[in-house]
Amino acid sequence: MKRAPIKVVKKPWGREIWYALHSSYVGKILVIEKGKRLSRQYHKVKHETIYALKGDFHLELGRWKGRQRQGSAAVIPPGTVHRFEARYSRVTLLEVSTPQLQDVVRLSDDYGRVKKR
Repeated sequence: MKRAPIKVVKKPWGREIWYALHSSYVGKILVIEKGKRLSRQYHKVKHETIYALKGDFHLELGRWKGRQRQGSAAVIPPGTVHRFEARYSRVTLLEVSTPQLQDVVRLSDDYGRVKKR
């Protein structure tokens, strides 16, 4: 059996654990610390599906905003503005996506990572 390399990427909101990096898909685990949130962002090409492994979280998905429960999933097509927030507790999300890892357009960010256009 060939072992997949695991990569841990520290983020200002927690960390990502990359467990699959393939030319046609990527698998990551996102651990978001309570009170933290990711950028309000969209992707031009990248398509994502997320699954709440542990904890409830606040999701902005297009015009919809609300609580997502542990065990729920959401599909995020390209061009859809979205944000994940660990409002209620620390959250662990499973993300499976297409491989465009640099395809991030940040609209707002608590950590100063928005690039001027």
